[in-house]
Amino acid sequence: MGAEAPGIDPALLEREVMSFVIDSREVQAGDVFFALSQPEYAENGFNGDFDDATVYVKASLEKGAAAAVVRRDRYEEHIGVLSQFEDRLIYVGDVIAALQRLAHEVYLKWGGPVVAITGSAGKTTAKELTAHVLEASGRKVLKNIKNYNNGLGHPLTVLNLAKDLSYDIAVLEMGMSTPLHEIARLCRITPPDVAVVLNVLPVHLEHLGSIENIAAAKSEIVEGMKDGGVAVLNADDARVAAMRSLTAGTVITYGVENNADVSATEIEYSGFGLTRFVLTTPDGSSSVSFPLNGRHNILNALAAAAVGHIYGMSAQTIGESLSSVVAPPQRGEIIRLANGVTLINDSYNSNPDALISMVETLTDGAAGAPRRIVVAGEMLELGDDAERLHREAGLAIAGKNVDLLIGVRGFARYLVEAAVHGGLADAVFATDSAAAGELLADQLGEGDVVLIKGSRGVRTEKVVEKLTDRFGLERSAAVQR
Repeated sequence: MGAEAPGIDPALLEREVMSFVIDSREVQAGDVFFALSQPEYAENGFNGDFDDATVYVKASLEKGAAAAVVRRDRYEEHIGVLSQFEDRLIYVGDVIAALQRLAHEVYLKWGGPVVAITGSAGKTTAKELTAHVLEASGRKVLKNIKNYNNGLGHPLTVLNLAKDLSYDIAVLEMGMSTPLHEIARLCRITPPDVAVVLNVLPVHLEHLGSIENIAAAKSEIVEGMKDGGVAVLNADDARVAAMRSLTAGTVITYGVENNADVSATEIEYSGFGLTRFVLTTPDGSSSVSFPLNGRHNILNALAAAAVGHIYGMSAQTIGESLSSVVAPPQRGEIIRLANGVTLINDSYNSNPDALISMVETLTDGAAGAPRRIVVAGEMLELGDDAERLHREAGLAIAGKNVDLLIGVRGFARYLVEAAVHGGLADAVFATDSAAAGELLADQLGEGDVVLIKGSRGVRTEKVVEKLTDRFGLERSAAVQR
C-alpha cells in the first residue's frame, strides 16, 4: 500500500488477514480497519462532508482489529489517544488510495477475468443479469453487493478475493458522478477484460455540466480495458456506439432498434413480470420468456447475453438463463396487493429517460386496467437543467395513457405543472414520499396499476411501504416474497 509501520509488532507481519472494513461498527476480531477522513474523500471524487474515522480507531482496536490504517497527519492530531496502539498502526498518505492499491494487488494475485459494466442507468440490473447468465455456464462469479460501484465499494468487493481465490470471473459495475476520472481509477484497480457500456443519459449534470462530459467519463471504461479486451456497446445509443473508435480491440454490439451482433426481435409484453422475445447472437437464436418489463430491461438482458456469447455460451443456454432471472428489489419489482392493485416498484433511482421508459412499460402492459397511475419522485443531480427536464418529462407523461400522476418533492412540482398544461387533468404534487403514500392509499381501487419511481434521495420506496402496510400482499405474492 506504500505504507509505513515503524512501530508495528513483528508478529503482526506474519498474521494472515482476510477481512478489511471501513465502518468501525462492522469491525470484528482480526479485521484491518481503514480510517477514512475528509481529505481522502475530497481527493478521490466524493461529494459532501464526512466523519473523520480516525476517532474510531481506538474503539476498533479495542474490539480486536488486527491493525488500523491511518493517515499520518490524522494520527498526529489524535496522538494522545492513539500512541498506545502504535504497534498496530499502519501509516499512509491517503487511506482510500491505500485501500485501492491493496485491492489491485489482491486482484493480481487472483488473476481472473473482469467484466466491467457502466452506464447512466441500469448498471445494477445489468450486473445481476450478467452474473446470472455466466453462472448458468457453471462459473463461480464475484459481483458487487448492492451497488458498491465507487472508489470504496469497488475495492471492498475485490478484497473478498483475499478470502476466496476460487472465483472464475468477476462482474463489477463501475459508477461515476464527478469529473474526477472515477471510472479510470476503478479500471486501474481491475483492468477490464470486457467493458460494457449501457447508455449515456443526462444524469449527474450538476457535477459534469453536459451530456458530452458524461459520455467522456463513461468512455474511460473502454479506454481502461486490457490490451485485447472486448467492448460491449449499445448500438441504440449513438454516444455509446461512437465509443467503438476508442479501441483497436474487438467490439460486440447489442440493440433492438439498430443492427447489432446481439439483438431482440418479436418482442411481446405478456403482462407485468413477463416479456417474450427472440434472442439472436452470432451463434444462433433462442426464445426468451423474460421476467422483467420495459425496453431498457431488454437492453440490459442483451448486454448480459453479449457477455455470455463472449465467454462461449450458446444462444439456447443464454436464453434459458434469462428466462429464470428475478427482478432485483426496487428495480421493476412487481408487487401485487391484497386489494387487487399491482405495483411496479422501480424506486431505486430515476432520470428523465428511465422515467419515460417505465411509464411506457406501464401503459403498454396495463392498457385494460381501470387506472394507470404514476408516482414520480424528483429526479436529482440534473444541475441547471433540472426544471426544464422535469417539465419535459411532465409533458411526455401527459401524452401517454396515464390517469393519475403524483409528483413527489422538489422539482417534481414542475413535472406536475407541465403534465397539467399538457392535458393530464388528474395530476397532483406531494411534498414527500410519506405524503404521497397517504394520498394514493386513500384512492386506490381494485385493478389499478401503479408505477412508483424516483431518485434514491426521495425514498419513494416509502410509498410502497405505506401501501403494503395498508392493504397487505396478495396471498400468493406474500408466499413468493
